[in-house]
Amino acid sequence: QVQLMESGGGSVQVGESLTLSCAASGDTDSIYGMVWFRQAPGKKREGVAALDRDGRTTYAESVKGRFSTSQANAMKTLYLQINNAQPEDTAMYTCAAGESRLTAKWYILQEGLPYRGQGTQVSVSS
Repeated sequence: QVQLMESGGGSVQVGESLTLSCAASGDTDSIYGMVWFRQAPGKKREGVAALDRDGRTTYAESVKGRFSTSQANAMKTLYLQINNAQPEDTAMYTCAAGESRLTAKWYILQEGLPYRGQGTQVSVSS
């Protein structure tokens, strides 16, 4: 089993930056891929960034060029760097993880990954 806990959310102004963290604990050696999802009120949840253990990353078109994901300590921590924050980035951000040995491009599309955190709220105001 793997437990995930996000942190780093908060309120920022348009154009500012923010870094979210997702700390993994438990059987972290089993993690192969990790994803950042976000869901705004009234909107569908979307995968915005994903990373796999081989170091591949992928991003949703809506955040390319502004978001960056990375990991540390063999997938024990996942980061999401949000640059030039925009009002449309306001959402609950959640990290999820899985054990399937598939690429980041597969992971960003998955709705039912076995491990998921509680989320951290990001609010961007102008």
